Amino acid sequence: MRARTIVIGVIAVAIFAVLAIVLITKLVNPGQVSTQTYWPTQGWRTSTPEEQGLDSVKLAEMLQAAREQNIKIDSVLVIRNGSILLDAYFYNPYDGKFPHDLASVTKSVMTTLIGIAADKGKIKLDQPLISFFPNRTIANLDARKKNITVRHLAGMVNGFESGCMSSDMATLDAMRAAPDWIQYALDRKMAHEPGKSFCYDSPGMHLLSAILQESTGMTALEFARQNLFGPLGIQEVVWESDPQGYTYGWGDLHMKPTDAAKLGYLWLNKGVWEGVQIVSTSWVEDAVKPHSSTGKDDYGYGWWVSEDSYYAFGRGGQNIKVVPALNAIVVTTGSNFEYDAISPYLVAAVIDPTKALPANPAGVTQLNEALASLVKELPPLPAGPVPEITKAISGKTYVFGSNSVDLESLSLDFDNSDETTMYLKRQGNDVIWRIGLDNQYRLASDGMLLRGYWEDPQTFFLERFDVGLSTLHLYFTDDHVLIDVMGTKIEGQVKNP
Repeated sequence: MRARTIVIGVIAVAIFAVLAIVLITKLVNPGQVSTQTYWPTQGWRTSTPEEQGLDSVKLAEMLQAAREQNIKIDSVLVIRNGSILLDAYFYNPYDGKFPHDLASVTKSVMTTLIGIAADKGKIKLDQPLISFFPNRTIANLDARKKNITVRHLAGMVNGFESGCMSSDMATLDAMRAAPDWIQYALDRKMAHEPGKSFCYDSPGMHLLSAILQESTGMTALEFARQNLFGPLGIQEVVWESDPQGYTYGWGDLHMKPTDAAKLGYLWLNKGVWEGVQIVSTSWVEDAVKPHSSTGKDDYGYGWWVSEDSYYAFGRGGQNIKVVPALNAIVVTTGSNFEYDAISPYLVAAVIDPTKALPANPAGVTQLNEALASLVKELPPLPAGPVPEITKAISGKTYVFGSNSVDLESLSLDFDNSDETTMYLKRQGNDVIWRIGLDNQYRLASDGMLLRGYWEDPQTFFLERFDVGLSTLHLYFTDDHVLIDVMGTKIEGQVKNP
C-alpha cells in the first residue's frame, strides 16, 4: 500500500510540475531567496482563490466530488503566496482542531532537525553512525556498517538489510517488537555498501533521532520545540518516544495541517523565518535535491523530489506538497485516500498564476456552500446507563501476557461522568487515553481521538481515530478483562496487591 500510494502521489506532483515548467518564465525564480516580510507565525492570512489566480468553482467541485465519492480524505489545505485559499475538513471526527497523525511526513521533520543540528555544529553529516554510540556493543559490525554516516541515514542509502518500500512496515514492526529499538536498528545485517542503493528504511530514520539526542542532550521533540516548532509558532504537537526515551524518528508526529504547512513555507523561503535563518539555505536546497533514484520519484534528505516540486509523504494520504514555481503549498491528511482523486480539480483550478482573476462572488458563495456541506454532526453513540461494575473495576490494574499489540497493563478511572481515563503501558511506554462518554472525542497522550459507551453491564465499547477509525470492545468478568481489537483478542487479569 505504501508503494502504491507513493506512485499515485508522484503522478499528482508531476502534473503540478508540468504546469510549473510552462509558467516558470513568468514567475519568481524558485532559486532566489525570498524577501518575504509576512510570516504566519501567529496564524495564516486568507484570500479568495480568484485573488491568487485560482477558480473558486473548481475548488467547490473538488469538495463536492470528494463528498459524493466518499473519498477518505480528512482535510485539504491550499496556500498560495502565503495566503490560505482553501481550508477544508471532510469527515468527523477530524475537524482540524486536533493534531493529525502525519505518519512518514515525520521523516521530513526529522531530517530538518538534523540539518539544524549540523548548522549548529552539533553533528557532522559525514560522521560515522557508530561513533554516536560508543557504549553499545553492535552486532554484525563489518567494514560496511562502520562506513554508514548521518548523511547516508538521511538519504535512505544506509545499506542496512530492510524490507525497503515493499515491506518496510514489517521491518518497522520487528524493531518495535524488540525491547531496545535503537539496539535492534543498529544490530541489523548489512545488505549493501552505504551510499550505493536507495532503500526506504524507517528504523534508519529512528537512528537519526537517537543521534540527535546523543549529540544535543535533548530529545528530538525538545530540540524541535526550541529550534523549529517554537520559532514557527507551532505549539500543539504530539510526538511519542520509544521505551528508551528516543522520539520516534520515522513517523507518528501529530500536527495540525495549518502548522504542517509552515514547514513548506519555511522551505519556500529558503530556511528563513521572520528574518532569522532557522535552517541553512544550503541544507534546504540539498534536502530537496535528487540524491537517489527510487524507480519512481527521486529522494533527497527526507523529501521526495520531482522536477520543480517536492513533497513530504506519509501513509494514508498525509502530504506536504511544495511547488516553488507557483509559490504554492498543498497539505492533505487522510484515512487512506489516493491523491489523484483530487489532483485534477486542483490543477484545473489554476487559471492564471501571474495575476489575480476578476472577483467572482457567485463562485465564492458556491465554494462556501460546499465547505458548509462538509460539516456533519458526529453520529451519536447509544447512550447506555453506567453499570455498577464501574465501581468494582475503577482503579484496578489489569496485566497481560505476551500479545500481538504489546499491551502490558491497563487501568481505568470512571470517576467522571463525562469521560473516563485509561492508563496503559505499551511497548514500555506509559500512555494516557482520555475517552469521551458524552459522544465527543477526547485527545489522548499518543494523539488518538477517543470516545465510548457501555453496550451492556459488562461490555465497554471504544471508538478511536488516528489514521482512520477503529474500535475496541472490553469485556469485564470477575477479575478478568477480554479486549477485542478488531478481531484480535487478548486477555488480562487483575494484578495482585
